[in-house]
Amino acid sequence: MIIYGKQVCLYALENYTKNIETVYVAKRGILPQGLYEQYKGKIKFLENRWAQAMSKGGNHQGLLIEMSDFETTSFEEIKRGEFIIILDGLTDVGNIGAIVRTAYALGVDGIIASGVKKLNFGAIARSSSGALLDMPFVIEQNPLDMINELKQLGFVVYGAAMEGEPIESSQFAKKRVLILGSEDKGLSKKIQLKLDKAISISMKRDFDSLNVSVAGAIMIHRMSYGIK
Repeated sequence: MIIYGKQVCLYALENYTKNIETVYVAKRGILPQGLYEQYKGKIKFLENRWAQAMSKGGNHQGLLIEMSDFETTSFEEIKRGEFIIILDGLTDVGNIGAIVRTAYALGVDGIIASGVKKLNFGAIARSSSGALLDMPFVIEQNPLDMINELKQLGFVVYGAAMEGEPIESSQFAKKRVLILGSEDKGLSKKIQLKLDKAISISMKRDFDSLNVSVAGAIMIHRMSYGIK
């Protein structure tokens, strides 16, 4: 996969040496000397127009990397954690990346993307500032069986919903699942039936809702510390 942008590329170069195939440099001096020496056998210099083509017009900042494809983890690994996020029908890579970044920073143990067949992991790696590379992540088109199994393992399933209990007054189980729905449709009806509790963010002004990645960040933070 191709990733681009200085921050995410430097993170990958520093932490995922074995996955790096080619380093494309369109701006001289952008690599620290140590990384330049480390990867000089894999570096290719290219003109900005070719960098623009490779990044499909994105802001590459003079640095792009071709690395091995992101490998999803197994549900067996994810269910060994204590805090799991399920994304119900989310497809926007910007929102998913922002959620992954927050989830990784706040100690979430794994993410399950449901209702999708595939995702652009290169774009998610960029929008997560590289956090995706460290986050256990699995795609599952139908998560209902997974939710059932998680419940059997003692997980309590919470879902973000406008009519839910205010999150600021909620306490959460140690083994917990947070399900976030898409901005346009929210949680699917099948998912709603699996919830142990719906939770919401109270608004101080009359406003419809927050962006899903912002709402997710607030809920993940609260659920990271509001343990029973």
